[in-house]
Amino acid sequence: MSIRKLLPIALLAMRAFAQNSTTAGKFTVEHPTLLNLGFEWAIQGDANRNATVDVRFRAAGESAWRPALQLVRIGGENIYRRREGLDYTVPEGFAGSILNLQPGTEYECEFVMKDPDGVTGQTTQRVKVKTRTEPKAYEGGRKLHVYPTDYKGPKLEPNFESLMEAYYGAGLGDWNVVWEHRAQPGDTILMHTGLYKSERTNYVDLMATPFDGLMSLTLKGTKEKPITIMAAGDGEVIFDGAGSHRLFDVMASQYHIFDGLTIRNVDVAFFAGQKEVMGAVGLAVKNCRMENVGFGVWTEYAGSSDFYIADNLILGRDDRFRLVGWTGARWASAGPFGSHQLTSYYAVKVYGPGHVIARNAIAYFHDGMGISTYGTPEKDPERQASSIDFYGNDIHMSNDDIMETDGGVYNVRVFNNRGINAGQGGYSSQPTFGGPIYFYRNILYHNPTGVAFKFSAKPAGLFVFHNTIIDEQTVRDPSSNMHYMNNLFLGRDTPERGIMTWANATDAFSTDYNGYRPNKGVAAQYAWLGPKKGERLYEPKPTDWKTFATLAEFRAATGQEKHGIEVDFDIFENLAPPDPTKRHAVYHSMDLNFKLKPGSKAVDAGVRIPTVNDDFVGAAPDLGALEVGKPEPKYGPTWLTWKPFYR
Repeated sequence: MSIRKLLPIALLAMRAFAQNSTTAGKFTVEHPTLLNLGFEWAIQGDANRNATVDVRFRAAGESAWRPALQLVRIGGENIYRRREGLDYTVPEGFAGSILNLQPGTEYECEFVMKDPDGVTGQTTQRVKVKTRTEPKAYEGGRKLHVYPTDYKGPKLEPNFESLMEAYYGAGLGDWNVVWEHRAQPGDTILMHTGLYKSERTNYVDLMATPFDGLMSLTLKGTKEKPITIMAAGDGEVIFDGAGSHRLFDVMASQYHIFDGLTIRNVDVAFFAGQKEVMGAVGLAVKNCRMENVGFGVWTEYAGSSDFYIADNLILGRDDRFRLVGWTGARWASAGPFGSHQLTSYYAVKVYGPGHVIARNAIAYFHDGMGISTYGTPEKDPERQASSIDFYGNDIHMSNDDIMETDGGVYNVRVFNNRGINAGQGGYSSQPTFGGPIYFYRNILYHNPTGVAFKFSAKPAGLFVFHNTIIDEQTVRDPSSNMHYMNNLFLGRDTPERGIMTWANATDAFSTDYNGYRPNKGVAAQYAWLGPKKGERLYEPKPTDWKTFATLAEFRAATGQEKHGIEVDFDIFENLAPPDPTKRHAVYHSMDLNFKLKPGSKAVDAGVRIPTVNDDFVGAAPDLGALEVGKPEPKYGPTWLTWKPFYR
């Protein structure tokens, strides 16, 4: 064969090799949280998707390295929902987290990119990153004292009759916007015990909030010197919104702390950001009690960042005695309760990077908490919903979902949460834009729809580890890059519903080491959509679906779940399923025991996952959220000792 004929073949071979080889691009360190670190690494090439990134880390001063989860290969996944015009393709790269670290600790982290087809560019990244600590008042700042207008005792100096007077020096009537004595970074405003309730129809309202009852707080603290508004410690401090729409508008603020306050009778307690307008930075709301509210903390702004919403009790207005749901006539036809009215929306809803939402007790909302659905992510990583943690939250009675990661982009971590009574879905990604979204060690009980994980609108990058789910998974909307490991799914004998559905949109998927309790009397227990190597199957035909009666049949046909097992409720110390015929029933966490019985089938039946279950007890990790021999996590606020969710 002539050289002229060989040349095109050689060029094609070189082009194919160049496409399969990887070029390393920009490496990004995301906003640290208290317990986790997130990273992104852009690439070009790797068309055959066989590149990998190994990760190891160590605390500053330590010599021994620890392995972490590999970064996740992302890119090319198509996320769309036609009716809203959403159509997004995930950029090529890697992303991932180092999980379960210690607050306020510096870590050295190493990342090594490999590809059998070759890597060009910088193949090793080594960075030092420090996790955050809980935001606290600045000790060296001024102390400004606020007393209720009816207070009669001695007062500490300097003192004021309203928060607005201490914060701005605001006057009454038209003078309420004359801000001549503003608080400074590092100031702490101490609210003394009593009731703070505006008379918003009074022109000279003593709270300096005439007409709308709104307190707009716009000053700028700093990370080192936040502006703090907190209870003085001499009794309960109550802000009564008197039925107004918003109480605290903090969307123009930076680094504010609200600590130990009671807030009630208002639609929105903390309005922290409006999409494409502005949003708060460094907002902390902790140790507060919010009751009879429509919304606890709310921002839709992409530039909102580094919130700390922790240890709060947030009680909405929805029905306390029956789980209603929200889908109108469908639910109305199921019982006498009618369709759901939106009396309370979310307890917490955020967007932007670096948020921590931890140890809150939440009840009686449409949705418990989540990320703004938002839409197509912005290109600037400082304006994306990435590096966000939801953990230790106790969520009761959500008429839609327990928790939503619906607008998440990279490195969202949902772990150690307990959700009881969900009207529509448990843990949601509808959609997410590349991931990884980590769901691990979460609990779900009583979700009548069989949507344990609401993976909808073609989400990508879903990692589901060590969850205890008393519910079926029936979602048939295909997801990309979806992986299940060490979970428990126990069915409730719901008629005509199988226990598990895997709807994979691409050939990147895995499921193994999970435990399933099939529903009695159902022939099709396991449903599978699994594209072949190289396929991108976003709109499957009915004939693409396969169903199986047993786990053994599923394993033989797909090669998945090589170590999976079928279980029953006898794996628990004492737990029965919810009644599938009583969809409006209400169950209470105080009556439920999710601990595994020592020696049961689910004990030591899992596999090690670095940084997720390194502290397992026994021969191997247990399945589900709780490890035998380890203390049960505390859900909800650290200060809350009573049982907030009564029968």
